[in-house]
Amino acid sequence: MTAPRTALRPPRHRFDPRVKPWWRAQWLITTAVPVVPLAVLGLLIAPARTWLLLPAAAILALGLAAAFTMPAWWFRVHRWEVTDTAVYTLTGYFWRTWRVAPMSRIQTVDTTQGPVQRSFGLSTVVVTTASSAGAVKLEGLDQDEASALAERLTELTDATPGDAT
Repeated sequence: MTAPRTALRPPRHRFDPRVKPWWRAQWLITTAVPVVPLAVLGLLIAPARTWLLLPAAAILALGLAAAFTMPAWWFRVHRWEVTDTAVYTLTGYFWRTWRVAPMSRIQTVDTTQGPVQRSFGLSTVVVTTASSAGAVKLEGLDQDEASALAERLTELTDATPGDAT
């Protein structure tokens, strides 16, 4: 009996719905990084006020527009799935990236969680492979689901023959 063939195909699962406000918070934080200093300097330096506040306003407008439109779009596009033979992801907005990581190629499985992600009850599972494309990341999973998934992946990779190189 031969092992089932791993093929590139669309993954089935969406990320946790809480990923949308988390992505929105990331946009807002990223937008605040240039806007706050520009606004503060614009208020403090009268001769440069226009040249500092105009870019701050433009960045703020673009950042707010992106924060309230992009997460809903991303949620419709991003997918993931783990089977007995591989980890599948589909990411991207304009350029779509489909990745498949066969169990035999997985080297490590990690869970990570930053402070903002933790405040939304989410985690990221990072699957490091023997690929030059880098790790496969499943960002925006429920904390408990991420822990269970990491445990399942560890068991699957341990039971899969191969040396992951």
